[in-house]
Amino acid sequence: MNGNDRTRRSGARYSAVAQALHWVTAVLVLVAFIYGPGGSEQRVYSPARDFDRQLHETLGLSVLAIVAIRLTWRMVDTRPNPPQVARWMGISAKVIRVALYLLLFSVPLTAISGAWLEGHPVTLLFGVEIPPMVVLSHDTGATIARIHTWLGDTILWIAGLHALAGLYHHFVLKDDVLLSMLPRWLPFRNPKRD
Repeated sequence: MNGNDRTRRSGARYSAVAQALHWVTAVLVLVAFIYGPGGSEQRVYSPARDFDRQLHETLGLSVLAIVAIRLTWRMVDTRPNPPQVARWMGISAKVIRVALYLLLFSVPLTAISGAWLEGHPVTLLFGVEIPPMVVLSHDTGATIARIHTWLGDTILWIAGLHALAGLYHHFVLKDDVLLSMLPRWLPFRNPKRD
């Protein structure tokens, strides 16, 4: 049995831990997007935006930590076999998954590096500050901050495509892809079996 065989099982759901990490990540990303202060550096770091920025930065660091835990868990957890779909769909699913993981790391990392290069600490809730740990380069930091904003928008679009694909699997293909990531206690069933 090779390593890939150990991480696959037929006709099953993802583990409760994998499901929890998936949905916590999704909620944190969405709330971080909503509470992102956005705009110019003066607006982002204005005293009126302190709570939003602190919440946004706390959520961003939480996403970074949870994604690291998710990847570690993914290495040891078993996963359901992928559905039998057209080759292009399987490739698309892999591309989207890889893109989401890359974005889940790069969005918080660009926020941290942009802030630090601009000379700002990363400030978490309750005023906990992580001071800049890099040599200041304000223009580079501002550029990275703009990239962070662009990547933040991109992750929402790609996550939206990911969600639409799950709904397509459930309502059109009538397979168990969406169900595999939902807890058993939710009242969802495969439409094919109704």
